Amino acid sequence: MHFLIVGPGAMGCLFGAMLARAGHRITLLDYRDERARLIRERGIRTEGISGAHTVAVDAVTSVPTHIPDVVLICVKATSTEKVAHDLAGWIPPRVPVLTLQNGLGNVEQLEKALGRHRVIGGITAEGATVLGPGHIRHAGRGDTLIGTHGAEMEWLGRIARAFKEAGFETRSVEDVDSVIWGKLIVNVGINALTAVTRLKNGRIPEVPATRELLAAAVEEAVKVAQHKRIRLPYEDLVGRVEAVCKATAENIASMLQDVLNRRLTEVAFINGAIVREAMAASIPTPVNWTLTRLVEAIEQTYDLSVAHF
Repeated sequence: MHFLIVGPGAMGCLFGAMLARAGHRITLLDYRDERARLIRERGIRTEGISGAHTVAVDAVTSVPTHIPDVVLICVKATSTEKVAHDLAGWIPPRVPVLTLQNGLGNVEQLEKALGRHRVIGGITAEGATVLGPGHIRHAGRGDTLIGTHGAEMEWLGRIARAFKEAGFETRSVEDVDSVIWGKLIVNVGINALTAVTRLKNGRIPEVPATRELLAAAVEEAVKVAQHKRIRLPYEDLVGRVEAVCKATAENIASMLQDVLNRRLTEVAFINGAIVREAMAASIPTPVNWTLTRLVEAIEQTYDLSVAHF
């Protein structure tokens, strides 16, 4: 299969490299000319739990010359609306579009621009860290789950088979909203706390103060999900988030990676999404509100922060 992967960050490069190694054709769509050139010349380099490999892929910054079989969206949630609008201008209706992004609202934005019949939602528990342009460390393994509101079931099967060939534990699910909210709540409990404290995942449940904040943020999110009648995939979400922290103990969460590199984070689509949904239902979420504002304050003061006191 020919995959067009939009966004050559950690997940885009991980899935691109593993799929290419399994014999699938990969085109990476980037917005940075220099990074795309480096990836074309050097390929994608991976290290970590899946071994050290370099694989050749194509990388472009404009509409590719060949129409792909599948589009895989791996950009930050902050870019979803623009990407969806751009794709709507040239991707034929027969091509499915799959998102494995973090946060809430990505599926809805893609469906609005591209049509409900072709958008596939999903999550992945794979972990990766960017080390340089087209260079990543595969830091953790986990399930990849995909599902749809209205896209053809045949597409789900083909994509799942391709992912399995590439070494990703993948299965299709009937209730994609359930798994997206499950992943959202995991991110609610981990990402903003790591961004504020600069701690790796494994330290969050070990420090009493951050463990209490994790539990409070997750419990607020669960109340919102229950109000919306979302069927959550786990009964004990606090325990699930703590388990994820331990399983990915050495991982640097994506929001912390963004802060360390002084980039815009996805906090508005994670903790901030819980706050927005809660406000509409008159549910108080003081912990998620505070975490959102703290991360936004960090973003807004990158140029004012000091390295040493």
